[in-house]
Amino acid sequence: MKRAVTAALAAGFLVAYATQAPAQETIRLRIASGHPPVQTYVNLITTFFVPEVTKRVAERTKHKVQFVEGYGGSMVKVADTLEGVQSGIIDIGGYCFCFEPSNLPLHSFQVMLPFGTMSPSTSVKLAREVYDQVPYLSKVLEDKYKQKLLGLIADNGYNLGTTFPWNTVADIKGQKIAGAGLNLKWLEYAGATPVQSSLPEAYTSMQTGVYNGWIMFPSGWLQFKLYEIGKHYAETGFGAITWHGLTMNTASFAKLPKEVQDIIVEVGREYEAKTGSVNEENYPKQLDELRKMGVDVRKVPDSVREEWARSLADWPRQKAKELDAQGLPATQVLELTLATAEKHGHKWPVRYVVK
Repeated sequence: MKRAVTAALAAGFLVAYATQAPAQETIRLRIASGHPPVQTYVNLITTFFVPEVTKRVAERTKHKVQFVEGYGGSMVKVADTLEGVQSGIIDIGGYCFCFEPSNLPLHSFQVMLPFGTMSPSTSVKLAREVYDQVPYLSKVLEDKYKQKLLGLIADNGYNLGTTFPWNTVADIKGQKIAGAGLNLKWLEYAGATPVQSSLPEAYTSMQTGVYNGWIMFPSGWLQFKLYEIGKHYAETGFGAITWHGLTMNTASFAKLPKEVQDIIVEVGREYEAKTGSVNEENYPKQLDELRKMGVDVRKVPDSVREEWARSLADWPRQKAKELDAQGLPATQVLELTLATAEKHGHKWPVRYVVK
């Protein structure tokens, strides 16, 4: 049904640049995300990617680019952005691979190795190294879903915000806590009751008791005003995860003049790096803001992190075997991620064994 609706909408709303543009003609591109601009990666789309592409095309070519922007679900919902780019409803989309567990199960590989680096800059560099060494990760987007990966997107460090205080892993057992996609496993193995959710619905769901916490980076806790309900924010250190992407419909990309293509690729890589550096710069500021809002912000002791990581020790291997059986290079990707993280100086609280 979703694909049928997507195809129908594509027929009615496709406004991508359709033919090779003559000099001076304006190229119109639709760019969207299901998340709103308060989320860092979307904010960087509208404040960096869009204006930089527009400016550089105007300065360096005979063409002009005009973006039609739609965020917060106005063009595509969070779980439908991959299909939106694939069909051409939008030309460029930013989305979390976490909402595509069937289509892109391996692209959440950093989530399969919790308690990784808390540095978003390191996370996105690490992910890029893995993508460069495992061509499947980019190739499947192009071959199966008709979209070119313009940039990887790092999230800030994931922690645990709750409406209740907790000190040990035992304290969260039985508690209903939200997450997205595979990070629900972090909760399940620790004994909590995981609830699939998304940020746009988080405030109301916590307010009404659908769940009592969220695995969430501090920007999300701040920007979606979850601090009004959840007064406890524990720096659990699950890791800064790179599992979003900015992609472009391959047909739309192919029809652009070569010099415009080059600029979009160039800015996409710069955007990728900025998702790491901006998140890293903002992290301590956001924790301070939460404290000012009356939130109890505290660091989880290493012993508790180790206990939690130990509960998850067998899961990466299990997940790798599951995905290997589907013909995906999961063991290769997870082993490469472990080694690359260590090359960047990370020490795992529990060293996962994948095979």
